[in-house]
Amino acid sequence: MTEECIFCTPRAEQLAANELAIAIMAGYPVSPGHALIVPRRHEPDFFSLSADEQVALMALVNPVREVLAEQFAPDAFNLGVNAGRAAGQTIQHVHLHVIPRYVGDVAEPRGGVRWVLPETARYW
Repeated sequence: MTEECIFCTPRAEQLAANELAIAIMAGYPVSPGHALIVPRRHEPDFFSLSADEQVALMALVNPVREVLAEQFAPDAFNLGVNAGRAAGQTIQHVHLHVIPRYVGDVAEPRGGVRWVLPETARYW
């Protein structure tokens, strides 16, 4: 745990939790209902998490999806981890994004997460 890490500060508003991870609403949502699943242990690198911690993150995906589906009624979801600064990670504590998607939220959703590199997104 580090004092400057926003994810290491205990939060009351958890969407779901297990022994190794918690789920919270994103502080800077990209869509209504954007949530984050965070390991309890401070670790910047997803690939340095233990196998149990990685499983614990994934174990919260469906419970979080259920909460978000009930509260926000999205049409679909994107899941993602920015693993490292070159991948866009800005907070150095692992977090898995659960991003609700809505019909019409972008003009052309085809390709989904491929758009992190726009020049190569259109494979079709």
